[in-house]
Amino acid sequence: MKQSPFANLFRRKSLDAIKEQGDSEHAEGHRLNRVLTARDVFNSGVAAIIGTGIFVLTGVAAANVAGPGIILSFILAGLACAFVSFAYAELASMIPVSGSAYTYAYATLGEIFAWIIGWDLLLEYAVGASAVASGWSAYFQSILHGLGITLPACIASASAHGFSSIDLPAVLIVAFINYWLIKGVKHTARMTSVFVIVKLLVVAFFIAVGAFHVDTANYTPFLPFGWSGVLTGAGVVFFAFIGFDAVTTMSEECKDPQKDVPKGVIGSLVVCTLLYVIVAAIMTGAMSYTQLGGAGEGAPMAKVLDHIGFAWASPIVSVGVIAGITSVLIVLLFGQSRIMMRMSKDGLVWPIFGKISKRFQTPTWSIVIWGALVAFTAGCLPISELSELTSIGTLFAFVIVSIGVIVLRVKEPNRPRGFKSPGYPYFPALGAIMSFILMCSLPAITWIRFVIWMAVGLVVYFVYSKQHSRLNK
Repeated sequence: MKQSPFANLFRRKSLDAIKEQGDSEHAEGHRLNRVLTARDVFNSGVAAIIGTGIFVLTGVAAANVAGPGIILSFILAGLACAFVSFAYAELASMIPVSGSAYTYAYATLGEIFAWIIGWDLLLEYAVGASAVASGWSAYFQSILHGLGITLPACIASASAHGFSSIDLPAVLIVAFINYWLIKGVKHTARMTSVFVIVKLLVVAFFIAVGAFHVDTANYTPFLPFGWSGVLTGAGVVFFAFIGFDAVTTMSEECKDPQKDVPKGVIGSLVVCTLLYVIVAAIMTGAMSYTQLGGAGEGAPMAKVLDHIGFAWASPIVSVGVIAGITSVLIVLLFGQSRIMMRMSKDGLVWPIFGKISKRFQTPTWSIVIWGALVAFTAGCLPISELSELTSIGTLFAFVIVSIGVIVLRVKEPNRPRGFKSPGYPYFPALGAIMSFILMCSLPAITWIRFVIWMAVGLVVYFVYSKQHSRLNK
C-alpha cells in the first residue's frame, strides 16, 4: 500500500537517538572539537547581544517613544528574554548537540516542526548576517570619511539597479570572519573575546565618565509618553537582545554542555540587561531625552560625551561600535554553519554541508558555501527591506522553543535535566506568548515574505528532505 505523503510528519528524534548519533559521529572521527567553556559561551552571548543597540538604539528609543522611562523598557524586555532564555537553557542541558532551536524542535514537536524552524533559522542568520555586514561597512566608511578617505562609488555600496557597484568592505569582513571560523572554534572564541573586551571597556568608560554628570532634573517627567510609551519602548529595545539564541549552537563544542551552555546563556543575558539599564539611566540623566534623537543622529552615546565636555572621546565610541557589530557578525555566521551541519547529519539537506574537516574539526563546506552566499547578498544586494525577516525568524524560534519545554516536561517528566526552567509552566508560556505578540507587531509585508520563504521550505522538505531523513533508515 502506498504511503501517504503526510505520514510520519510528526516523528520525533528521541533524546537517546540524538545521544547515540553523537557517540557514533565521535567514534567515526567526524565530531566537532569539544574545547569551549562556560566563559566562551558567555563571551559569545555578550558578543551577540551588545551591538549597535547599546550605542545607538538606547538614545533613539528614549527620544522617540519612552523618555527616561526607557530604563523600565529595558527591564521589561530583559524579563521577556529571560523567560525564553530559561527555556533554551533547559533544552540545551538535555540536548548537548549543535542545532539550537532546530534540534530542540526535533526532540519535542517532530520532524516537520524541526524542518520549519531549521529553514527559518537559515533565513534568520543569512539575512541577519548580510544586514549586519552592510551596517559594518557603512559605519567603517563613516570613520574613513572622518579621516578624509572616501571609497570610489563602485566599491562603496550595493546597487539597487543591477550589479553596477559592490559593497566591498561588507564582502571583505564576511570573508575575514569565515577564514577564522574555518581555522577552528577555539580561534573564533579567542577573536570573539577580544572584541567583547574592547566594547565592554568602551561601555565601562562611558559609565565611569557619565555617572558623575547625571542631573536628576532630567528624569522629570519620567514617563513623558505614559506607560504606553514604556511598553512601546520595550518592543523597540527587545530587538537589541535578539541573537543570544545563536550561542546555543555551541553545545556540541563545549567541554560540559549541560552546565556550560545554561551558565553562558543566562549569565550573558543578566550582565547585558544590567549594562543596558545603567547606560539608559546615564544617557537620560546626563542630558534631556529630547536631545538624544533627531534626523541624522546615529550615535547618542557620542552626543552625551560631547554634551558633558568629552567630545575628544567620540572616536572611542566608534571603536566600540565597530567591535560590537563585528562580534555580532561572528556569532551569526557561526550559528548558521552549525545549523546547516546538523540538518545535513540528520539527512534533511545535502551531505556536503555535514562534512567535518579532519584538520580543523569544523564544518568547512557549510562555512564556505553559506559564507559566500552572505558575502554576495551583503555586497551586491540592497537588503534593508529584508532586515525585519531576522526579527520574525528569531521570534518564531522563541515560540517553538518555549512550547518545546512544556511538551518535553509532559512527555518525559523523569528525564534528567541539568537545568530546569523556573516558574514552569508559566515562564515558558509567557515566553511563547510575548514572542508571538511581538511577531504580530511586525509589518504585513514581513509576514508575506516570511510565509513565502516557509512555503518554499515545505516544497524542499517534501521533494527531498522527507525521503532522505535518517529517521527513514
